[in-house]
Amino acid sequence: MGYRIGVDVGGSFTDFAVLDEDTHALTTLKVFSRPDQPGEEIVAGLDRLKTRDGISPEAVSYFTHGTTVGINTVIQRNGPKLALFTTRNFEDVLDIARLKIPQIHNLYSMRPEPLISRENVFGIDERTEATGSVLKAPARADVAHALAAAQAAGAEGIVIAFLHACRNPANEDAVAAILAELAPGFPVVTSSGTWPVIREFERTITAVISAYVQPRVSHYLDRFEAALAGRGVTVPAHITKSNGGVMGIAQARVECVQMILSGTASGVIGAGWLARECGFDKVLSLDIGGTSADVAVILDGQPQYGTGELIGDFQIHIPSVAVSSVGQGGGSVASVDALGVLRVGPESAGSTPGPACYKRGGVKPTITDAMAAQNLIGHGDLGYGAVTVDHAAAHAAIAPLAEKLGLPVEEVAGHIIDISVSAMYAEVSGLVSRFGIDPREFHLFAFGGAGAMLACFLARELDMKGVVVPPRPGCVSALGGLIADLKNDFIRTLYADLNSEGVAALAEPLAALSDNARDWLASQGYGGEGRISVSADMRYHGQSYEIETPLEAEWIAAGAVETIAAAFHAEHERLFGHASVNAPVQMVNLRLVICGETPKPVMSRPASAEGPVQPVQRVDGWFGGKPADIALYDRAALAPGHAFDGPAIVRQDDTTTVVPPDFSVTVDAFGNLVITRNDSVGSQEG
Repeated sequence: MGYRIGVDVGGSFTDFAVLDEDTHALTTLKVFSRPDQPGEEIVAGLDRLKTRDGISPEAVSYFTHGTTVGINTVIQRNGPKLALFTTRNFEDVLDIARLKIPQIHNLYSMRPEPLISRENVFGIDERTEATGSVLKAPARADVAHALAAAQAAGAEGIVIAFLHACRNPANEDAVAAILAELAPGFPVVTSSGTWPVIREFERTITAVISAYVQPRVSHYLDRFEAALAGRGVTVPAHITKSNGGVMGIAQARVECVQMILSGTASGVIGAGWLARECGFDKVLSLDIGGTSADVAVILDGQPQYGTGELIGDFQIHIPSVAVSSVGQGGGSVASVDALGVLRVGPESAGSTPGPACYKRGGVKPTITDAMAAQNLIGHGDLGYGAVTVDHAAAHAAIAPLAEKLGLPVEEVAGHIIDISVSAMYAEVSGLVSRFGIDPREFHLFAFGGAGAMLACFLARELDMKGVVVPPRPGCVSALGGLIADLKNDFIRTLYADLNSEGVAALAEPLAALSDNARDWLASQGYGGEGRISVSADMRYHGQSYEIETPLEAEWIAAGAVETIAAAFHAEHERLFGHASVNAPVQMVNLRLVICGETPKPVMSRPASAEGPVQPVQRVDGWFGGKPADIALYDRAALAPGHAFDGPAIVRQDDTTTVVPPDFSVTVDAFGNLVITRNDSVGSQEG
């Protein structure tokens, strides 16, 4: 037995969660991220664990890691120059896209420039029918001509995306084989090999993003493995995936697109597990780090999933945890524009140089500086001693903005918080509408380095049931990676009517997907059978888009047409408020997910409080631009049964919880801070 370690590399800090396999005890750690030298934060963390806790690298039995290197490559547009080979006369697929503008209510909204420019798109004379029959195979000379043109244009890799390749990948595979002969070692990615989803644009953009991030992801993974080996960690490492699972590094190198939301998904998985264990059935997770605020819907401990999640300027069509992100993190920079308007984000001070109050060379005012200028944070070291907040430096950073606006520094700091919360509110409102939920029935589950700092402000605007701050909020994402199951998705395009013949035709692809899934799980070193779930993308005839409907394998084996139809009608009713039970139904895709469960920590229940809690001191601060006398509490001194009113500050090693004047706090049986508005109604229990 040994130690299982989960790591999440964020914009400012890298978080470690460590599970003792003998005792099931959980410990956490934070170190500064090193975007300038990827992998060094892993070395620093392992060294600190050895010094602090006596955990030697040789004792590590499992290591998993979440990273944002893929999504950052797309956002920063610093990937390789690519060429696209597509079906002749479909060369405009990336430019046409879906003829939608990003913000439909903004007449000035523009679609982003494609990651592959039009002059680097080359048509291949080939064609596959919608049924999967090959009408025309690609000619070697045609492929050679396109390759020469792509290389002359400076292409460093090629993406192959042909019409109807989701039904039959033969032509894509043939071109890939020709390219391997003509240019051995030249990077080539096929759309059918990336994610064989229907619709040419969706499949093409997913393959393009995969090829775009592959070199940087591969380089990062090389550095990551070298860092582990250099410190004596001998177990194969795993990477968290966009779907909330984990996979081995070998697969991550090939299927980079599967890990593009790696770090983001980890936090949601960790929050979902904690919420379920503590009895909170409806939560919105709020993960605020140094760069962004990420929000997801979690019902009964299960994150909600979707496809078409936004990666920078582009949608990606793989199964992913559904997360809305806004550039409002603790390091988001505040400024006054040419019109004298105060703005916040999306620029971030990151880890280097970081907020001005960290005294690491940063001079630009950030959200963290705004909290420090109001004296709401910095009454103890942050990041497990990595940071000592300098209130004077925060005040000095905001002073130029205050001078431009003609307002006191503390008032400007309050406005910075208001603006950041307003941006979060706008993004979360869209997520709430998308899933048709009522935020008044939900708790806001706050974590990340700055989640507990801003959660009450956002919960107030959304009129939520309350805020939950877990015992170790700063390391929930690392915990999510640690507890995530081995998980992989499989898909087969069908186009079958929902009738006896159509359901019978599902048996063969279901058996093939099941075999592939079990082979994959075995390749990951998992010894058990795993858990398989099945669903189908279905729609009424004439509809343009389908909805994913959970199914049972037994229904398919029994040819239970009416049962499958009833499941689809019920899902349609749930999502849209109506169903046409007499209308013909079509099955478009068959989906299968396999999970191999991993060990989980045991949730501890701290001893109940023996008496009322007393603040360690009182501090002068500001709320909403007004002075306030604030009680300061130590998180370590709080026990189940303790209760107190705001205004208050709760300090701990990995974050600071800020409680405004109109909120009250109780500590539940698991040590969570449950924070509700004084004028709110309803239970504080989950």
